[in-house]
Amino acid sequence: MRLHVEVTGQGRPLVMLHGWGMHGGIWGEAAIRLADDFAVHNVDLPGHGASGAQGDVTLDGIVEQLDAQFGQPVAVLGWSLGGIIAQDWAARAPHKVERLLLLASTPCFTQRAGWLCGMASETLQQFAAELEKNHAATLRRFLALQVRGSEHERELLAALREQLFSRGEPDLSALRGGLEILRDADLREQAAAIKQPTLVIAGQRDKLTPPEASQYLARVMPNARVVEIEGAAHAPFLSHTDTVVQHIKRFLHE
Repeated sequence: MRLHVEVTGQGRPLVMLHGWGMHGGIWGEAAIRLADDFAVHNVDLPGHGASGAQGDVTLDGIVEQLDAQFGQPVAVLGWSLGGIIAQDWAARAPHKVERLLLLASTPCFTQRAGWLCGMASETLQQFAAELEKNHAATLRRFLALQVRGSEHERELLAALREQLFSRGEPDLSALRGGLEILRDADLREQAAAIKQPTLVIAGQRDKLTPPEASQYLARVMPNARVVEIEGAAHAPFLSHTDTVVQHIKRFLHE
């Protein structure tokens, strides 16, 4: 089954990958502005938005679907979980992913030995347990973590909640699979092999994927650099749209 992709604009292709529990509509105004310069391919990941449930959702499976669906070289913008997927795709298919943008992302979402800039594994396990009891409430709690500390936190949370189920509720098996990716993925070793030009955009106040994770990626990837968005938390493309779009356009026009 093919992924649902909305295409707007003209020019070089830019594939946009959303975060856990969301859908392509979350990009909002940022996608509209990017479509002024590029052909924006806004993806609904498996079991989210208009992409139907497709059995077990794994990192391997998602990357294989993306690679099969896009026949030409593309730039890829991944936010949060979407950034993990984008990194793995770029490492596996350097001929397909020609430029990479990682937004509030990380090579390793969960804390482990030698890696403290992530979520405690116990917290993620609690999310997984709560997901089985009430997935809607769990998603809303996750949204609150995304905006914590951001400028205009209350307004930003309201905007995220409005978008959350605007394309229907995500499939429960897809939510489970996404949490498993966040729990298990550790892409630190392969980061050095990602040689494509890469822009890493961090929210200065991000509590989920702290700026230290972005700084790590910029150090390890051979052709990466990082910018921090002052006053932003985990969704800088919503809280600081103008600044983020300017950085993305400048990078892609280089």
